[in-house]
Amino acid sequence: MATTASAATQGDVLIPPPTRKAPPRVVATMALAQVGLFFALLTPVLASLAIKVQSLVGPDDAVAALGTVSSAGAVAAFLANPVFGRISDRTTGRFGRRRPWLVTGSLGLTVCLAVIGLAGNLFVIAAAWFVAQALANAALAALMATVADQVPSVQRGKVSGLLGVMQQVGMLGSAYAAQFLGAHLLLLFLVPGLVGFALTTLFAIVLPDRRLPRRPPSEGLRTALKTFWVSPRKHPDFAWAWVSRFMIILASFLFTTYRLLYMQHELALSLADATAVMATGVLLYTIMVALTGQAAGWLSDKLRRRKVFVAASTLLFGVGLILLLQAETIGAFYVGEVVLGAGYGIYMGVDLALVIDVLPNPDDSAKDLGVLNIANAGPQALAPAVGAALIGIGGGNNYSLLLGVAAAVCVVGAVAVLPIKSVR
Repeated sequence: MATTASAATQGDVLIPPPTRKAPPRVVATMALAQVGLFFALLTPVLASLAIKVQSLVGPDDAVAALGTVSSAGAVAAFLANPVFGRISDRTTGRFGRRRPWLVTGSLGLTVCLAVIGLAGNLFVIAAAWFVAQALANAALAALMATVADQVPSVQRGKVSGLLGVMQQVGMLGSAYAAQFLGAHLLLLFLVPGLVGFALTTLFAIVLPDRRLPRRPPSEGLRTALKTFWVSPRKHPDFAWAWVSRFMIILASFLFTTYRLLYMQHELALSLADATAVMATGVLLYTIMVALTGQAAGWLSDKLRRRKVFVAASTLLFGVGLILLLQAETIGAFYVGEVVLGAGYGIYMGVDLALVIDVLPNPDDSAKDLGVLNIANAGPQALAPAVGAALIGIGGGNNYSLLLGVAAAVCVVGAVAVLPIKSVR
């Protein structure tokens, strides 16, 4: 797996990387926080924003309106994750580096979701979703950094796999929330937010969050600029991992953003039927993520290999998109979801472990993971606009082109991981 050179050459590390396995209570509550945050964050992405937007502008204008709102939120995520990651790395208060941002971020997200549920126009929705994404990413930056803080390399594959499964459990909860709370828009926004806040706070209480002995030295403007930058020349492995992540997330959100509208059009389903079918599809997807994610994480730790799993999973995800491209029935849609779940499960089971293995500096783990998160947020910012443009080609409703482009992007993501040298 990763060499220890990057850590060893950093000089005076303020908080050394962990060498002992994280206790079960820390791993368990970390997983619950992952469920909660993604339940709160993905319910709008998966369904509630689309339902809310349609209730205001109608189905004919929903694609453009949803694209605008989703892009606003993704821009906030793009900016906020590395910024709050940097702030988290440098936080010296008595509550630790990560704990304050876990609690305040998840609380702020809940408040913003309530505002969206009550909003009566698109401007308020877009503004509230922008702030919601910013605050959610404050919590997510801190949460992901706790993996680097608490979990040693020999345990990261297993924990990475568990967190990947928990992310999909959050998505599954989002699908069922849409099915059962779709007629109660305020509850559809508020309930996931409250669950996310409760579970994240529980993790913050259990977390053995270590205080910095002193504030890291500041380099002035250079420090601010480095918040969004890790040199690809000095750290090429991190750069290639970033490119691979960017591609798989772009492919995923090209489909996820317009999944509900795709099902309504391509499978000729009503909104109510589409949310019900989506819930079953996400259930199948989540089962596959759970099975393949845990297996891939465990096997990756045992074999001490990461790259082959990431490359294979990305290609498999592309195959799932091709199957959806050809789906004409609900059953075929479910088959596509199963293959997508298998591919994404393997990916989530290994990718985070690979990324943490190639982080440049232990003292900047949240910041560097924030830079990596640009590869999460950037595609989310691009996907709504790019997806809307692709769907609109040829007179509109061109979901075939959308899925075909997403599959091609997956192939690029698989190839990008191959040049990484410090991880096998």
